[in-house]
Amino acid sequence: DDPYLVVAADKGTATFSDIANGISAANNFWLGDAFASGGANGYDHKKMGITARGGWESVKRLFAERGIDCQSQDFTAVGVGDMAGDVFGNGMLLSKHIRLQAAFNHLHIFVDPQPDAASSYEERQRLFVLPRSSWADYNAELISKGGGIFERAAKSIPLSAEMQAMLNTKATAMAPNDLIQALLKMPVDLFWNGGIGTYVKASHESHTDIGDPANDALRVNGAELGASIVGEGGNLGCSQAGRIEFAQHGGLINTDAIDNSGGVDSSDHEVNIKILLSQVVSNGDMTLKQRNTLLASMTDEVADLVLSHNYHQSLVLSIAHHSAPGNLHQHKLLIHHFENLGRLNRQLEGLPSDAQIDERQRQQQGLTRPEIAVLLAYSKMYLYDELMAANIADDKYLSNALNDYFPQPLRADFKGPLETHPLRAEIIATH
Repeated sequence: DDPYLVVAADKGTATFSDIANGISAANNFWLGDAFASGGANGYDHKKMGITARGGWESVKRLFAERGIDCQSQDFTAVGVGDMAGDVFGNGMLLSKHIRLQAAFNHLHIFVDPQPDAASSYEERQRLFVLPRSSWADYNAELISKGGGIFERAAKSIPLSAEMQAMLNTKATAMAPNDLIQALLKMPVDLFWNGGIGTYVKASHESHTDIGDPANDALRVNGAELGASIVGEGGNLGCSQAGRIEFAQHGGLINTDAIDNSGGVDSSDHEVNIKILLSQVVSNGDMTLKQRNTLLASMTDEVADLVLSHNYHQSLVLSIAHHSAPGNLHQHKLLIHHFENLGRLNRQLEGLPSDAQIDERQRQQQGLTRPEIAVLLAYSKMYLYDELMAANIADDKYLSNALNDYFPQPLRADFKGPLETHPLRAEIIATH
């Protein structure tokens, strides 16, 4: 019933975008090659590094909450992924002050007890540009004493004195999954998730509740996660209950929907730009080749528009979180409001019951950042519907938001097509 269906490629299917767009065009679907984002004539998320860069806006904000500038001060990190991966690879190059002590993927466990920020950054950069690289390609001479690269298929991994000190254990060897679990529990500044899988749950959840059996043996509870800050570049790295438990034990975390929205946001811009320019091409005022050249020329500005959203969204959460204890009653009323409208299933979204909210009130605690992120999403969806119902696009002043959404070249040269954009009202209401 809804003619606005867009395919956003994920998990290695990005190469299928051109096939999907070909089918779309052959069947005269009105979106044409806007049907599947990120194809040959779209914005390549990995080349832009947009998902990781968006997530890093959240990371920078959370470090700032701790009084640390992660772009000028060294910090320790543990990660999921490898340098060939889009989100992990791009993410681990976004600060020259990352001291990556450990990382793992499905094949290897990388351990560097006392990493040098400068030399390890250069080596990660080398692996990032090396086609199909893995941790096995990392120059072992650059790893600090006692570290190494270990196979996850090994029966047992010997622990050096340096690894024992880092993990605060007297064990002389561990099975690979036990080592990964110990690394997740190890005190570090940042846990950067750039992989696939769920690694953090809540104490009251069973592994069956999570539905990711491949990682049952290494998953930890939110209260056990040793990092101070979590950046969720990947999807479903933590269960929502796991995030809340981590936050209630002093950790700083948003949600994956907040942290890794950059890729989806980039696709959103690409699709709406293509819809705009399809009118111009159809009218014969521009060739498809000219459109493609224009699209490519706006890559950096599209990235800036997306990153501005990430920056401000994490700012919204920080402001709301700082005032959360004082606003708890208002948040309770808002939850009731959405429940009464039939828009929110509180249990499904992991929001606290009235009794739990009242207990937090007594403890002078507010909602956690992950809970506020959920309430923010429902607030946005509700406000969007209200704005659409109020014909927001008819308001001359507020319709200026249409210009703010698009890159500068389109604002300057395509005022007419902008005004007749099929999704004009939706874009204004969303923005």
